[in-house]
Amino acid sequence: MKDMRIALVTQADLQDWEVDDTPLHDALSRRAELDHPVWNDPEIDWSRYDAVLIRTTWDYNAHREAFVAWARSLRVPLFNPADVLAWNVDKTYLRDLEQAGAPIIPTVWCPETVDVAAAIAGWDRAFLKPTNGATARKTLRFSDWREGQAFLDQCVAEGEVMMLQPYLARVEERGELSAILFDGRISHTVRKVPVPGDYRVQDDFGASDFAVEATAEERALFERIAAAIPFPTPLYARIDLIEDDAGAQLITEVELVEPSLFFRHAPQAGEVLAQALVRRARLPGPGATGSG
Repeated sequence: MKDMRIALVTQADLQDWEVDDTPLHDALSRRAELDHPVWNDPEIDWSRYDAVLIRTTWDYNAHREAFVAWARSLRVPLFNPADVLAWNVDKTYLRDLEQAGAPIIPTVWCPETVDVAAAIAGWDRAFLKPTNGATARKTLRFSDWREGQAFLDQCVAEGEVMMLQPYLARVEERGELSAILFDGRISHTVRKVPVPGDYRVQDDFGASDFAVEATAEERALFERIAAAIPFPTPLYARIDLIEDDAGAQLITEVELVEPSLFFRHAPQAGEVLAQALVRRARLPGPGATGSG
């Protein structure tokens, strides 16, 4: 008889095509009873679980405060913990990583509108995106400052905090290089490449992804970035890098909430994460609960 019950948290309207986590489900089901509760379902008794693992809560961006409040309310081990989630749900966390020495894309932070023409002087093209974003929501690639100014003004008027960056054109050919880490160790690496002429690396927009071997230099950079996260080692993480015009790798995101972990390119990684989750869930003490 299985002596552990684990919640793999999801959203209410998850599409039935989402099957990437199947290797994880298979590995965990050999060790524990599994449920797939919806994070904001008021009928769920979370105390019945020995561990709660966030997976497909892709609607949290529209409900960030409620999502973080839900995470803080739990009194069972949560992965990743609520303090980590609260830090990671807004891309201003990149400033902390930069201060710790990790290489981020040069960024003008725009809680208010700025003079775009002055800010992008010397850049061939520029890029705007919100600090609260997912799946390329409210992003703009532009070369005419007037287009960028109008877009920024509109987004700020709608309550967005925006990020203004140089547009790194290599993304169109090289895409993003992503490392998936469990317990701080690299499990596998994936490259995500957009359709020709596009910058969006999500498969929602026709992008492709495939397994790659990271170089020793790339692995060292991923490990350095992971070490800059200002919390105890997360159970899982995905670090996304893109290249600047000189070929240097810069952080676009460090995903600690509900990232795709690309099990389709490394089915054995489901076993690795399952083992790590069960091991942590069995540890005594409150280290993974609520506020972490």
